[in-house]
Amino acid sequence: MDNNSQGAGGTKGGLGGLFGGGAPEYSNTELSGVPLTGMSPLSPYLNVDPRYLIQDTDEFILPTGANKTRGRFELAFFTIGGSCMTGAALGAVNGLRMGLKETQDMAWSKPRNVQIINMVTRQGASWANSLGSVALLYSAFGVAIEKARGAEDDVNTVAAGTLTGMLFKSGSGLKGVARGGLAGLALSGAYALYNNWDHITGSSSSSSRLY
Repeated sequence: MDNNSQGAGGTKGGLGGLFGGGAPEYSNTELSGVPLTGMSPLSPYLNVDPRYLIQDTDEFILPTGANKTRGRFELAFFTIGGSCMTGAALGAVNGLRMGLKETQDMAWSKPRNVQIINMVTRQGASWANSLGSVALLYSAFGVAIEKARGAEDDVNTVAAGTLTGMLFKSGSGLKGVARGGLAGLALSGAYALYNNWDHITGSSSSSSRLY
């Protein structure tokens, strides 16, 4: 019985030496002092030092000079494409509504179906063109302002939105330009306020606690 135990122990020791040494032993006191925030409790029988599993740094590597978030130029493609698809969907729904309303006195037949389809395609293309143009202008202004100022903040968003509204309505005269600028300023300001709402509410709550 003793020989078998010694043989088993010798085998484990030989395998441990073969694969880089025996398993390190940690006492319960050492393991209890290791912070395991966000991790499930580790078994003390694992052949892993839990301190090596604590990630204090980012788990990804960025190229030299790259930002952790996508810039306006990278987001421009998503913004323009998403606006075009959204405009096409909304325009198609509006075209369907208009087509059904204009042909409500007609019986269900091929001419009525063709007229409804034509209305859907025209409205979808028109809305996609309008929203895509707005997104293109907004993205172009945003990238240009970011490069000119050398900073990325909400000032760029509000300025790009205001200029987009003014240029989009530039064919409607000075009143149209003013209305477009005010609409762009309101929409971009609301978007900037939405993005910073948590920061604003957190700052106001902390200041109220101070007083």
